[in-house]
Amino acid sequence: MPEEPPHLRPTYNEIHELIGAASVRIAAEFKPDMIIAIGGGGFFPARVLRTFLTHPTTKRNIPIQAIGLSLYESLPDTTAEQVGSEVIRTQWLGPESKVLLGRRALIVDEVDDSRKTLHYAVAELQKDVERALEELPEAEREAARTKFAIFVVHNKLKAKDGDLPADIPYYAGAEVEDLWLDYPWETKDIREHDRLAALDREAKQT
Repeated sequence: MPEEPPHLRPTYNEIHELIGAASVRIAAEFKPDMIIAIGGGGFFPARVLRTFLTHPTTKRNIPIQAIGLSLYESLPDTTAEQVGSEVIRTQWLGPESKVLLGRRALIVDEVDDSRKTLHYAVAELQKDVERALEELPEAEREAARTKFAIFVVHNKLKAKDGDLPADIPYYAGAEVEDLWLDYPWETKDIREHDRLAALDREAKQT
């Protein structure tokens, strides 16, 4: 059997602090007025970001839209071959795609691993924008074109299977080696998670 990779167990507090630190740069450089959370891992980071970010003009809370994409989960009507190799769309904006027009939308996920999910999300959202722009008079389209950026809590330093447009700003809370990430929202026993995370920190200090 292949050896299981080492685990990284970030805590809620550590993730909160990573997001808070990254939000300063995001607010200064990109100034988003909408957040698009990729479910399920992007929901918690998106909600924390909303605490730190406000609309650049009105200073009010930024709305969160949600899309559901799955790469590693075993879902109904998926095959074993699809898990880990094919991005499955479980939820999308639907008729609400028009709300993207004229926005500065920050796409949020927990981790950039293979990059397949992020590649899919960006490509499909851009298609939605182009379809919505076609319904506008040609003179209005460029001003209404959506600007996207990406935020992930962790970016794994590894070869990627997907690419991202070079003109899309990219932000990561932390760059990490290709470790097995155990997020606190994936565990049922949060005290055990925190205990193991503390032991990991102690081991690094010795």
